[in-house]
Amino acid sequence: MSRIGKQPIAIPSGVEVTIGKDMINVKGPKGALATPAHEKIVVAKDGDQLVLTRADESRIARAQHGLRRTLLSNCVLGVTKGFEKVLEVVGVGYKVQVQGKNVVLTVGFSHPVEFPLPAGVEAKAEGNKLTLTGIDKQAVGEVAAQIRRVRPPEPFKGKGIKYADETIRRKAGKSGAKK
Repeated sequence: MSRIGKQPIAIPSGVEVTIGKDMINVKGPKGALATPAHEKIVVAKDGDQLVLTRADESRIARAQHGLRRTLLSNCVLGVTKGFEKVLEVVGVGYKVQVQGKNVVLTVGFSHPVEFPLPAGVEAKAEGNKLTLTGIDKQAVGEVAAQIRRVRPPEPFKGKGIKYADETIRRKAGKSGAKK
């Protein structure tokens, strides 16, 4: 039995879950999300909880059990609390600004890099920190990864765009001239 899949998902007050044949819709105070259902996983509403069980013990059903529970749990969390990723811009002269639906990065190129934000993801810049928020965990994480790819942190000086909780393994630079 999947250790993750067998745990029930608590439905907080104000959250409405609609179980369809091929989609599960979750509506809450922050918005609405949908996750695809799988034919091998049975989703049942038990009071104020969602319980996921397998239709059979096939390899596919066992593989999907924990995945579908986590995807559904992320939907419930997203419409109640939301998700956030914090990026730090490290480097002399490096800065980040939010202009409307664009993030403008000045990270050592000859021109500032404009990154358009997709729908459902909000950005807020404070000094050298960029905070991305949204209800869809996958969308927030993907946008954060794409922004980080503009200038990934380098190991010698640590300059670049990094996650706030990320540690950069530093390398020693060149040693001086030997006699």
